[in-house]
Amino acid sequence: MSKPWISSEITTNIWKTGVFALAMGFFEAILVIYLRELYYPEGFEFPLKLFDPDLLFFELIRELATLIMLVCIGLLTGKTGLQQFGFFLFSFAVWDLFYYCGLKLLIGWPDSLLTWDILFLIPITWVGPVLAPVFCSFSMIYMALLLFAGEPVKKHFRLFSHEWILIISGAIIVFISFIMDYTQLLVRGGYLNKLSSLTTNQDFINDLTNYIPENFRWGIFLFGEVLIISALLLIHLRIVNIRKKTLLKP
Repeated sequence: MSKPWISSEITTNIWKTGVFALAMGFFEAILVIYLRELYYPEGFEFPLKLFDPDLLFFELIRELATLIMLVCIGLLTGKTGLQQFGFFLFSFAVWDLFYYCGLKLLIGWPDSLLTWDILFLIPITWVGPVLAPVFCSFSMIYMALLLFAGEPVKKHFRLFSHEWILIISGAIIVFISFIMDYTQLLVRGGYLNKLSSLTTNQDFINDLTNYIPENFRWGIFLFGEVLIISALLLIHLRIVNIRKKTLLKP
C-alpha cells in the first residue's frame, strides 16, 4: 500500500492554517471596505486619490504587520524550513483569495477578474488585474503542497539549485510586472531622487492623481509564472519518481 502524498499531521495543519487565513482574508476585506468608504465612497477606481500622509504611514504598517503574521504562521506550524516556507505560501495564498472573495460577497467588487486593483504598497505601489494575484495564489498553493509532499517520501528532501533559480527568477519577474506602472511614473517624472518628499511634492501629487494604468504587462507576468510553474513541474516529477522507486523496493 502506497504512502499518502501528505502526512496526516500536515493535512491537519493545512486545515488549521487554511481556516485562519480564510478569516484573515475576510478581516482584511472589511478593513479595505472602511478605507474605500472614506476615499472612494462612489466605488474604487483609478486614478488614485491622495491619502493623508499619516494614514498612508499607518497603511504601510498594516501591510507589514500582515506579512509578519503570515511569516509567523509558517514558523509556528512547520517543523522544517521547507514546511515553514510551505505554510507561509499556503496561508498567504488562501488569505489573498478569500480577501477577494470577501470583497465580492460583501460589496460586489470586483466586477470581474480583469478589474484593476492596488495589490500592495511596499516598497512601491503594485497594481494589476485581480486575475494576476489569483493566478499567483494558486501557484503558491501548488508549491506549498509539493513541499509538504516531498518530505514524507524522502528524508531531508530539498529543492535543487536550478529549481530555486527558476522560482526566484520567476518571482522577481512577476514582481516587476506589478510595479512597472508606478515605477515608470517615478522615472518619467524624475522623482526617484525625491522619494523622501513625495507626499508634499505637488508635481508628483498631480501626476499620481491623474494617472490611470491601462495595459498590464501580461507577457512579462506570464513569463515569470512559466518559470515558476516549470520548476514546480520538475519538483512534482521528482517526487513521483521517488515514490515509484520506494514502491519498487522489496
